[in-house]
Amino acid sequence: MKVAVLSGKGGTGKTLVSVNLAAVASTATYLDCDIEAPNGHLFFKPDITSKNEVAVEIANVDNSLCNGCRKCIEFCRFNALSYVNNQLLVFEDLCHSCGGCMLVCPEKALSKKNKVVGELVSGYSEKVEVKSGFLKLGEASGNAIISELIKDDIHSDSLTIIDCPPGSSCSVMESIRDVDYCVLVAESTIFGLHNLKMVVDLVKIFNKPFGVVLNKTFDEDNPVESYCLSNNIEILTKIKFDQELGRINSNGNIAVRENLRYKELFENLLTKIVRGVDNETTVNP
Repeated sequence: MKVAVLSGKGGTGKTLVSVNLAAVASTATYLDCDIEAPNGHLFFKPDITSKNEVAVEIANVDNSLCNGCRKCIEFCRFNALSYVNNQLLVFEDLCHSCGGCMLVCPEKALSKKNKVVGELVSGYSEKVEVKSGFLKLGEASGNAIISELIKDDIHSDSLTIIDCPPGSSCSVMESIRDVDYCVLVAESTIFGLHNLKMVVDLVKIFNKPFGVVLNKTFDEDNPVESYCLSNNIEILTKIKFDQELGRINSNGNIAVRENLRYKELFENLLTKIVRGVDNETTVNP
């Protein structure tokens, strides 16, 4: 079973929920797909078992073969090629690795080369397998890293928790594409409601079952809760604003391993998620 945890913005508690869901399960795999700022490993502190580079194939030009016909430039919709001073230039950051320029080049002046964009780091923390993706500094896109993370876990029969990037970009879409259920984490503010609506629209496009976790709640009117109730969106749990939880988090510890109350909260949350997946399977076998 694959569960994605996502939010419309950073700082809502997405990693808090992801890490504690994985830690409270009997066995689980935690995939940190928030590749620009992965921090799940700071809580799990895993014993590292492997590190692997992730590379993408980009265009490479041999100007001794290029005749300046510019057919490749006309083909490329990403403006990754330019012909300047009788030289064909490749702008590597703009190349989308489609390979089309190589197909249209009559002189076979273009070929593939590997470009390292990041790294996968794997390890174990008690019964949780922790896999994190790290985007190389300065790289524009890390979808290849997310794809490798998810592909590496494709045959897993245990619970997989995917800590998605924030927002609703293409990297988030890549993270949730093959999941069974989505957990949307939202702050209890007007701004939090605005960002929740974005990810609600996204998971509906992908036709994914989902529920909402309300984080940092107070005993007062909650615009996010009102929105969920008026739109028949299931509220999976509420996590109240709590100094004790803040202390555990700021010390880089995992709440379910430190506090019985939070262990019970996340056990109940996981039970609701499993029930939601089972119900979806029953309705759409």
